[in-house]
Amino acid sequence: MALGLAARALALLAVASVALLLPLVSAGDEEYRHCEGVVRGWAASSSTGRDKDGDKLSLKDLLFFLHIPRTGGRTYFHCFLKKLYTNAQECPRSYDKLRFDPSHPDCKLVVSHDDYSLTSKFPRERTSVVTILRNPVDRVFSTYEFSVEVAARFLVHANLTSAKLMTTHIWPWKYLVPWMREDLFARRDARIDKLHSSKKVNAYDVEDMVMPLHQYINDPVAHEIIHNGATFQITGLTNNSYFDGAHEVRHCVRQHPDLGHIVLEVAKNRLDQMLYVGLTEDHEESARLFAHMVGGQVLSQSGTLNLDLKEDLPSENDSHPSMVEPEDEETNEHLDSTHGWQNNEALNSTSDEQANGNMTVGKLMEAYETCIAKLRKSQSNRRKISLKKVEEANFSKEARKLVPEAILKQIISLNSLDMELYDHAKKIFTQEHLMLKAQQSMVGQHRQLAEQKGWIDIICNDGICSPWIVAVLGLGITATIALVSFAVTTRRRTSKLKV
Repeated sequence: MALGLAARALALLAVASVALLLPLVSAGDEEYRHCEGVVRGWAASSSTGRDKDGDKLSLKDLLFFLHIPRTGGRTYFHCFLKKLYTNAQECPRSYDKLRFDPSHPDCKLVVSHDDYSLTSKFPRERTSVVTILRNPVDRVFSTYEFSVEVAARFLVHANLTSAKLMTTHIWPWKYLVPWMREDLFARRDARIDKLHSSKKVNAYDVEDMVMPLHQYINDPVAHEIIHNGATFQITGLTNNSYFDGAHEVRHCVRQHPDLGHIVLEVAKNRLDQMLYVGLTEDHEESARLFAHMVGGQVLSQSGTLNLDLKEDLPSENDSHPSMVEPEDEETNEHLDSTHGWQNNEALNSTSDEQANGNMTVGKLMEAYETCIAKLRKSQSNRRKISLKKVEEANFSKEARKLVPEAILKQIISLNSLDMELYDHAKKIFTQEHLMLKAQQSMVGQHRQLAEQKGWIDIICNDGICSPWIVAVLGLGITATIALVSFAVTTRRRTSKLKV
């Protein structure tokens, strides 16, 4: 009897539990369906007709350099684009909330951390977009390092209140740097009291000095801004978006990761339509591709291109002293005046070669190499000075090897969309390389034909040869062939006699 009552009680409890859970399941299903509708609706509205290949590869009136943070884009801005475009052609003002008329005829260049949604303010049919992607794991490391570096510069101030007065940050650093700066000031006493140790430490886990990497990547701020940042920036869904519904779409994707593939497909499609996609890791070839695919067209459209193949097409085996592993530093304008770059020679140097009509793609590459060498030297010195107050945070590629495998796997998992997008970018990069080779081959053939035509013009009048010249040329060619045949035959006979 007692067993029967117990069984009934359990049955009633199970029914009650199901009754209580059903509304929750139903609410969960309803929330998922809502999110799916939001994401799919956004994706449908974001779809645009694919450009024809010819249109995609042609530079249009306005160039938008979509700069994903920590990819080396600032180097391209200062060492390429500043040499290709005049100040008057740069739409005011890059790396700021832009207030300008993109239809103005002088407005030719926009370089910004603003995401793809900014293109809603551009004449789409007259705008070309370029960008650079980086391995997502390296980009997360670099974002962490740069957040610490810039925030550490404020430690010269007596207190956090004083430091806050000097803030002039741009996105995403206007969120990341104050967050890190507040953390650094909170650990200030611990840093002062710490006795320096000669023991080798993991630079990414010195908790008494600076926020450890594992804490950084798990913070809600990192989830909002850093993880899958390239995908959200290319789809126009950052927290800096010009699209009002960006927050809801981003929230739905974070709540339901399986909806991420919809956003990823839009990002891949956007990359497919871009004029140029570079890779930070393959920076030397990326720079050459940019110089030819973008720089060559800018010079050609401005009427200043003087193509010299011998100069423009260095051998793949050529090496340049400045074309080495890129440093993880970026120029920035979001610093207090004490540490400004106004007098930096590498950044403010300009070239008047374009204006003089003497610029070639080869000279553009030479100017880039000179500029980047100066830039890296300045940035390296600056980084050392910035990190002195957190000296055990001695960031380097060697130091990264001490980071536990579990954290690396977590970064990969948190950036799964960016990992797939990066793989897609590598495929596009390979295609760009092949297209450039084909283009170079065609240019070479045209040059060869031009040289042949020039030789004919020497002996003919305006390309029209009289019959007797044709006859003489024909006899000369025939005699040459006969002599070569006779020489080959004689050589064979001599060889047989020796045997």
